[in-house]
Amino acid sequence: MKENLYQLIKDREKPFGEPIIRNILYQILQGLSFMHKHGFFHRDIKPENLLCMGPELIKIADFGLAREIRSRPPYTDYVSTRWYRAPEVLLRSTNYSSPIDIWAVGCIMAELYTLQPLFPGRSEIDQIFRCSSVLGTPDRRDWAEGYQLANAMNFRFPQFSPMPLDSIVSNSHADGIVLLEDMLRWNPSRRPNAVQSLKYNYFKVNQKL
Repeated sequence: MKENLYQLIKDREKPFGEPIIRNILYQILQGLSFMHKHGFFHRDIKPENLLCMGPELIKIADFGLAREIRSRPPYTDYVSTRWYRAPEVLLRSTNYSSPIDIWAVGCIMAELYTLQPLFPGRSEIDQIFRCSSVLGTPDRRDWAEGYQLANAMNFRFPQFSPMPLDSIVSNSHADGIVLLEDMLRWNPSRRPNAVQSLKYNYFKVNQKL
């Protein structure tokens, strides 16, 4: 493969067109769907680990951190590059699974539209702060486990109201924002899996992907 997605984004001078972004995401989710179906999750989805031939062909690479979904926790807590790390991993859950890959795809989706990382945290705590500043403070009733994890770390979530994601990713179709919001749910059980993500209206267009 010619390069990776990080290089493709870094060298880009103007935003990708939405059909190109849709095609990239479709290929990533197809790859994850295959991987998850066969009982594994990647644990380190990031632009550097997505090899590409321009924006037309994308392949998932670097399976060094991959784990079997059916394998028993605890898992090591330090996985994935910080900017793409799901909140349950940031809070040191040892019981996470394939939804962490979907969170990473959500982060990459936003980055493809803006050419900037969505949550460029300088540390794990700063990473949670940045997630909260965009997504709003998680609702305790919606994600009780997250608060249990935070309490175990003596961590208190910062108080923020959610920002409309279309104010950050302003060049996306409304259907894209719906998918992005769902992939970036605090509660991992509320994120769509890869197969479900591919069924969103965002991908229902009259073009060959």
